[in-house]
Amino acid sequence: MNKIDAIIFDLGGVLIDWNPEYVYLDVFNGDRDKMQWFFDNICTNDWNENQDAGYPMAKATKERIAMFPEWEKEIEMFYGRWIDMLGDPISGTVDILKKLIDSKQYKVVALTNWSAETFPIALERFEFLQWFQGILVSGEEKTRKPFDEIYHLTLNRFNIKAEHAIFIDDNLRNVEAANNLGINGIHFNSPNKLFQQLKTFNINL
Repeated sequence: MNKIDAIIFDLGGVLIDWNPEYVYLDVFNGDRDKMQWFFDNICTNDWNENQDAGYPMAKATKERIAMFPEWEKEIEMFYGRWIDMLGDPISGTVDILKKLIDSKQYKVVALTNWSAETFPIALERFEFLQWFQGILVSGEEKTRKPFDEIYHLTLNRFNIKAEHAIFIDDNLRNVEAANNLGINGIHFNSPNKLFQQLKTFNINL
């Protein structure tokens, strides 16, 4: 096994709790089926990820309303109330992050699918984002995971060799894309499981 000298963290779902349900469960009066239909058909994950790749949120909202005018109010809420979708730090993972950084054995960076328009809110809210040696934000680069380009950008920008790095993400699709480029991947499920998964790479915290 190659010696690991770099750790690449995803942010949302790994270190930061972000979930549109925090807004829409209330909007749909607790009707999860109706809320899920809205996410599957109106404000879809693919649509939101387009903004993560740099598409303007205001333009995306206007275009979506033109497609589904009867859902205008609910569509406007997606970015209008985005800050209410932002939850707390995932404290167990933040603890792991701190231990990795304090060990001074690893280059620790972040690679996130995140709109450049909203990322400054996270930077202001979460102090631990200042701990990273660098953060690559998809919206600033006009591309996103799982496209190869963003992984190559990360490796090159932070002078990381794929075989010596671990990439941690809660989206299996993104982990598999990293694996295909020779980056060691961990599919994040929980802080406790991550702690054990890191041990398989001889990282003992």
